[in-house]
Amino acid sequence: MSSVNSIKLYDDGRVQFYMLGWEEIEDEGSVQTNQYMLLSGDEVILMDPGGAHVFPRVLANVSEIANINKITHIFYSHQDPDVSSGVILWLSMLNNKVKVHIPGLWVRFLPHFGVYDQSTISPIPDGGGELTLRNGHRLEIIPAHFLHSTGQATLYDPISKVLFSADIGAAVFPPGKRYPIVENFENHVNYMKGFHVRYMASNQACRAWINLIKDKNIDIIAPQHGSVIKGREMIGKFLAWLGNLKCGVDIIDEIYSTGGKKALSSRYR
Repeated sequence: MSSVNSIKLYDDGRVQFYMLGWEEIEDEGSVQTNQYMLLSGDEVILMDPGGAHVFPRVLANVSEIANINKITHIFYSHQDPDVSSGVILWLSMLNNKVKVHIPGLWVRFLPHFGVYDQSTISPIPDGGGELTLRNGHRLEIIPAHFLHSTGQATLYDPISKVLFSADIGAAVFPPGKRYPIVENFENHVNYMKGFHVRYMASNQACRAWINLIKDKNIDIIAPQHGSVIKGREMIGKFLAWLGNLKCGVDIIDEIYSTGGKKALSSRYR
């Protein structure tokens, strides 16, 4: 699938949640990314709007749905360039009239993306917190440390029941194989496993995050790469898989072994 169209994941007339479009041409030289947007009242929240090279496309996707002047918050799950290197473009376009949320561990790295004025930066504490809109709509910031970043955050909206999971649930597709919504979990694991095994720190880190979100009312898990996981049954399968996954330091001997060196160029990408 090569659609550039946005997909509406939720709409109750007051709150809308969108997965924004993809690049029409698949490029094996860059990481495919998902961007998301929440509309509530007269405010727009962007989630991981991406790097500089996707900025024109993401801006066009947003503009097709909402007035960009309604963007009041940008949520960055972590510091990776595919997530946040376009931050200075958004701040410049919006004249710094937007609150940027990013894990506190990474605030001092923002000058490397050209952000020197930190008056609009809202550091996310290690324990998470809340993002509250003017109409009282509250989103929960849930920590996800070491999944994969040492300072990582996910964002849950209890109204739409969408959990923006950042790199958790990411999938990497070969050219021509991508799809926006998971239909067959058992097949989809083939596209998730390599990324999670190599990029997530440990099974302990996976289970710590699962314990934070398992009792929440979640209809959709929306990752930063790959496909949206939709429906309670599909989400249950995903969390069971993730909770039993050996990854990162769990397989460190394999990574450092001769076979592990071979795996770096094939199995884990």
